[in-house]
Amino acid sequence: MARTTLVGVFTGLVVAGGITPTSASERLVLEDTVVASDKLEQARDQLPASLSVIDARTLQSTPVDSLEQLVRRTPGFTFQPFGQSGTQLPVVRGLTSNATAFSNSLLMLVDGVPVLRGQGFDNDLVGVERVEILRGPQSALYGRNAEAGVLSVFTRQPGDADYARVETGLGSRDKRLVGADLSTALIEGTLYAGAAGQWTSQDGYLDDDFAGGQADDRERQSGRLTLRWTPDALTDATLRYSTLKYRDQAAQWGSRTGRDRAVNSGLAGRNHSSGDTWSLDLHRQLGGDLELRSITARSVFDDRLRQDTDFQPSDLMHLARDYHFETLSQELRLSGSHGQGRWLLGAYADREDHDLDYQQKLPMGLSRTQAGLGGNTAALFGQWLQPLSGAWSLTLGGRYEYARAWIDPAGNRNQSDSWQHFTPKVALQYALSDDAQAYVSYSQGMRAGGFNAFASSAGNPAYDPEQVRSLEVGLKGLTADQRLRYSAALYRMQVRDMQVQQLVQQGLVYITNAAAATSTGLDLDLEYLLGERWTLTAALGLNRTRFERFREGSNDYEDNRNPFAPDFTGHLGLRYDADAGWYVQGALSAVGKVYLDAANTYRRPGYGLVDLSAGYRFGQYTVSTYVDNLLDKRYDAQGLLNGAVTVYSPPREVGMRVSFEL
Repeated sequence: MARTTLVGVFTGLVVAGGITPTSASERLVLEDTVVASDKLEQARDQLPASLSVIDARTLQSTPVDSLEQLVRRTPGFTFQPFGQSGTQLPVVRGLTSNATAFSNSLLMLVDGVPVLRGQGFDNDLVGVERVEILRGPQSALYGRNAEAGVLSVFTRQPGDADYARVETGLGSRDKRLVGADLSTALIEGTLYAGAAGQWTSQDGYLDDDFAGGQADDRERQSGRLTLRWTPDALTDATLRYSTLKYRDQAAQWGSRTGRDRAVNSGLAGRNHSSGDTWSLDLHRQLGGDLELRSITARSVFDDRLRQDTDFQPSDLMHLARDYHFETLSQELRLSGSHGQGRWLLGAYADREDHDLDYQQKLPMGLSRTQAGLGGNTAALFGQWLQPLSGAWSLTLGGRYEYARAWIDPAGNRNQSDSWQHFTPKVALQYALSDDAQAYVSYSQGMRAGGFNAFASSAGNPAYDPEQVRSLEVGLKGLTADQRLRYSAALYRMQVRDMQVQQLVQQGLVYITNAAAATSTGLDLDLEYLLGERWTLTAALGLNRTRFERFREGSNDYEDNRNPFAPDFTGHLGLRYDADAGWYVQGALSAVGKVYLDAANTYRRPGYGLVDLSAGYRFGQYTVSTYVDNLLDKRYDAQGLLNGAVTVYSPPREVGMRVSFEL
């Protein structure tokens, strides 16, 4: 008999870990993983929340090169159809945000550094050790913009052992890829360095009837440098720099009335967005089990885009963005234990300073909006994990946060506003056995308030934070033979002061807190070792998010769906690993239909995608091939921007890769 060792296996995703032959006396089992999304490290099956974990081998062998590919394999998580690189708006448990709010319903952390808005919400996942997706409100620890969950990306740390992985690939539409992840010890036991990066180029799939060729070619470059210093056994300091650059042509947009997957634009589109992040991550053991951690970061993202919106030879309509986002953040936290309990105390502060320059050309002329936008936040937070009598345990957490926002618009008066919030969390767990638990939790979440930078004629009015209250009941664990991992979470969320785009008067649309909604749903994850060579994984997300209250002029949207929120997401995967070193896997992922507006007039249809991949490992080399969207399924979003634009879905892609790993 053989044993499968699957470290960091994700819940509800195609498993990329192989099966390693061992002695006949050892059993075929799933191993647990220590996770850190809750700021206190604990076993994934002991965390009282809905959680998915995706490890490096999954990302490499599937292959998964983007967050969009990653999340379609997890329950209850999608992205809005947008069609522009560098900007992604997550949709989690029916909650999402507007691009002009510059905030998200889900917080992303990359090595502990927050990404607070859809602009810059991207990662190519090179050199990543694992990804954790924690669903449900997490504002008790993370504050604003964690109202529906947290996505945490953990990159590989350099150590004493030299490491090298180099990969190259080719694919459909002249796709070319080169990537590497390298690290070494500069001074053994003390100083280490690492570097990772990737370059990708691919032709587009929208015909350019005006200039010839394709209108939407893509090119991106990413890189990360890491310097780690461990002067003694108690100190671990890591300095990181990461960068991401896009050199794209037009967005994957077209006219709803024009030729399919074609544009005739006289104005060529371009997207030259880029981002850079510096961070210093310091761990210090203070004695006993006391640990201090500090994360200091500066993040910059430039959203630079020009896009034709009439799709005709004459330049009648286009838009252009030149946005500069800058965030300075600092987090300090102290953790330890008392008796059988574990505790965490922390403080957080950030400052945001943004410059917006937006131009829109319409047949009646060119309009331009320029504004400074920003604010600062300060917060205190804490958490306590305490075993109770018998099989019971309790988790208590909370965060007090003060936030101030300001706007300095060209041609209008400066304004500022501030908000204070306390967001609690309580979870009660019961251990059904050593490997299984049930839990019930109550938590609150919030998404940041701000100002309408693009409503100058109305005086750039402010809108308040969005509030979420959630009740969740869950069951998770392993079966007695440790071959089946399962997780189920049933939740109900009340959304108040809901941020929506509202037609305030004819020709004037901006964000208000005019709505309330209820989100009810179920997240299911399953991972099963069918035998010594076969692994089955499945995920199901059911969600019903409906407006309880939302009026826009004479229109009443009560019981309408929240835009971009599907009622269904699902994933089913099967993998076979052979002793000879080859593997093959297939996956079916599905997403229900979504509406693109509050009136539920325009929509993207539901769809299912079939993905296949296979590979052969020999020595330090791996040769693999893949097919994404095998059946070439179309799922275009028809009617974005109040019915004006179609966002085209990507066609089938076939490719192969060769990698070397030391």
